Amino acid sequence: MIRQPPAKPGTPKAATLPAIARWCLLALATLSLLLAVVGLFLPLLPTVPFLLLAAWAASYSSPKLSHWLENHSRLGPPITAWRQGGVVSRRAKWMATICMSVSGVTAMVLLGLHWPALAGIAVMVGVLAWLWQRPEQAPP
Repeated sequence: MIRQPPAKPGTPKAATLPAIARWCLLALATLSLLLAVVGLFLPLLPTVPFLLLAAWAASYSSPKLSHWLENHSRLGPPITAWRQGGVVSRRAKWMATICMSVSGVTAMVLLGLHWPALAGIAVMVGVLAWLWQRPEQAPP
């Protein structure tokens, strides 16, 4: 493995990675952003985790995409809040709870009380338990 010299202060993160790594992270950022947009319309697909993944990958691969995401009027605030201490708004928590509840009921109706539906519901319960423990305001 080739070690990179330490980056100078103010150097974009993307400048410290090999080109192939930047391309892979840019592909991940683009795919994650597309999935986040699709998640706006499908209750089974989460939006915010894909948005956060896109922001993280873009910060290492594309300063332009990262800047656009962070300064977007709708997408920027959740990214900024997350970076300031893992903050998730109460509204986002309730939206996630409602969407996962609808998804769980839909899974039970379509699949019955078989293990795939129950496994999905168990994962959703675990995610919601973690999500509701996240702070709702940035620490002082």
